[in-house]
Formats: sequence, C-alpha cells, structure tokens
Amino acid sequence: MKRAYLDNAATTPVRSEVRKVMVNTLKYSFGNPSSTQHSYGRLARSIIEESRIRIAKDINASPSEIIFTSSGTEANNLVLRSAVIDLKVKYILTSPLEHDSVLQTVIDLVQKNKVFVEFLQIQDKGVIDLNYLEKILKKNYPNKILVSLMYANNEIGNLLDIEKVGFLCKEYKAYFHSDTIQIIGNFPVNMRQLPFDFATASAHKFYGPKGIGFVFIREKIIKNIKSFITGGYQEYGIRSGTENIYGIVGLAEALHLSCCDFPNHIEKIRNLKFYCISELKKIIPDIIFNGLSESMDKSIPNILNIFYPKKDHLLYFHLDLMGIAISKGSSCHSKNLKKVSHVILSITSKHLLKKMMPVRISFGIFNEKKDVDLLIEGFQKIKN
Repeated sequence: MKRAYLDNAATTPVRSEVRKVMVNTLKYSFGNPSSTQHSYGRLARSIIEESRIRIAKDINASPSEIIFTSSGTEANNLVLRSAVIDLKVKYILTSPLEHDSVLQTVIDLVQKNKVFVEFLQIQDKGVIDLNYLEKILKKNYPNKILVSLMYANNEIGNLLDIEKVGFLCKEYKAYFHSDTIQIIGNFPVNMRQLPFDFATASAHKFYGPKGIGFVFIREKIIKNIKSFITGGYQEYGIRSGTENIYGIVGLAEALHLSCCDFPNHIEKIRNLKFYCISELKKIIPDIIFNGLSESMDKSIPNILNIFYPKKDHLLYFHLDLMGIAISKGSSCHSKNLKKVSHVILSITSKHLLKKMMPVRISFGIFNEKKDVDLLIEGFQKIKN
C-alpha cells in the first residue's frame, strides 16, 4: 500500500546518518561523562562537549549558552521556572496560543509561586496583538517581566514578529523567551542577531532522536540560573542527571546536517505546500485555511492548517487506513478525538466548529509531490 507521512510537525523520521552516529556511540562510548578519572569517562565527556561546540557553531551561540534537556517540554519548563525562582520574575506575559508546556507551567507558577500572568489579545487569523503587549509592558514596568511567545506556532504555523517583540522587551527591560521548537533545525538561526534571552529546541522535530533537546540561555543571564533538577552538577550545575550521550550526539548530527542544506530543503517544502494549497482548492472550493498557514511569508512552509467541511471524528482514521498520516493539531491533544485544541478554539467561532474538522498537514524533507497526490486522492474518496 502507498503511504504518505504528513505529520512532521509532531515528529520527524530519524536520518540514517543520525542513526549511524548514535549506534557507533552506543557501541564504543559507554563511560559515565562525570567519571573523568579514567579514559572511559573522559571519552564520554569529550563527545558531549564536542557536540555542544558543534550545536553552538550551527546557531552562532557560545557553547556555554547550551544546556541539554530531555525534551522541548523540559526546556520550556526550565526557562519559566528558573525565571521565576532565580531571576525573581513576577509577571509573565504570554498568549493563549502557546504550547501546553508553556501554558500549564505558567498556570502552575501562578498557583504555587504567586506570579501574575497576562494573556495577550489575539487578532484575526491568530495574530498576536503587539500593541497590547506594549500596553501591558508599560503598565507593569519596572517590575521584572518575562515575555514568553513562540516564534512559529506548532498548529497553524503563524510566525511571530520577533524583531518588534525583541524591541519592546529591550525598551521595558523584560526577559524574552521564545519556544523555537518548530524553528531550530528547520530554518537558519543566528543567536547573535536574534533578540531572545531564552530559546528552546527538540531534536525529534528536525530528524533527530526523541528524548533530547536543549535550551539556549544568553550568556549574561545563565550565571544567575541555579539547578533546575537537583542531585548533581551536570550541565554547568543547571540540569542535574547523567547526560544522554547518544541523544546528544544524535541531536548535534541532525542539526548540522540540516544546517548544511537549508536552502534546498526550505525551497522543496515551500513548493510542496504551494502545490497542496492549489490542489486542495480544486477539490474543496469553500476550504478555510486556519491562521496564516496559507501565507508563504507570514507562516512557516512546513505547516498547513485547514478546516475540512465535514464533521467526522473518524476522518483521521479513514485517511490512516488509506496510508495517509495527518493530524488534527498538536499531538498533546490526540487522546481525545472530539476535543479541539486550545489554539483552534482561540481563533475560531463555535459556528464553524459545529460543522468542520481541523486538519494539520505538515511537510518534511522526505516528502514528495506523490505524498500530496495521495492525500488529495484520500480526501476525494471521503468526500464521495
């Protein structure tokens, strides 16, 4: 049976080169990187630090600004909790469109640490109201504030105007955290030119292994951050626990391979998205594109979010039986087929939700035009 994997925003296939380097590390580097009294431990330690240097070089950061975590979720937790506990942040400004690892952590901090949170207003198509952000920053200045806004939305693909947000944060002396999990490894990143104080990444979003990510913390700030997980002194004393050597080396390899061929990959994915939009319009004349996902310059090319004009909670399974893998949105909400994600709820009227199904189609470097053709064929069969 023909198959088409079009859920790359949830996770990506692991590159063969990444698997190879991980297997070699598993075979020959079993030492504990904290046991530097002998060669086994020193070899493991050198692999981690060489990987850290490679990653830093690929995103134009300092190696000391890279802290390894078990995932993007842990990385976001580390930033938010450290900002409150170590940097004494009292106000968090975020949006209702963020990933649950941000939203649920913020709610927990409000309940346990007496932090104040303000959710920014959302304009048409899921665009964040940055004039409202300035108003709230001005109102709460000079209190210590953290602005936490994702660079690219993981469900509708909207891109944030990070330059404007960065300017406002600098103007009102606020920290700027961005969930960059859909960006890092998929698009060029230069931390020396970007306005982030904190940024997060996860290897399985860019053809690396699951269970490994990292957080970028600006050099001037990282010295003030204390251990997030206690019980050891790994990761500069910020994240205790024996490091995932095989995951780290896989992350570094995946990121480097992506960085070597960004132009070709981005052009390929952009063309696939454009073709998919064109074909969808032919078979669904009244199709609705969620957020700015139809735009080629205001959203990331690998995410396309639509409303399918049929209320059928088995839609995804029907397509799966045809060999087509898509999703209704974030994998964090996949357990309840009838539940619509908070992102779609925030930008959609109840009237639309009663008669249409949200569908997220997300492309990757291993997709081809034939995958889109199979998807269109699947929609046509269901429609008929």
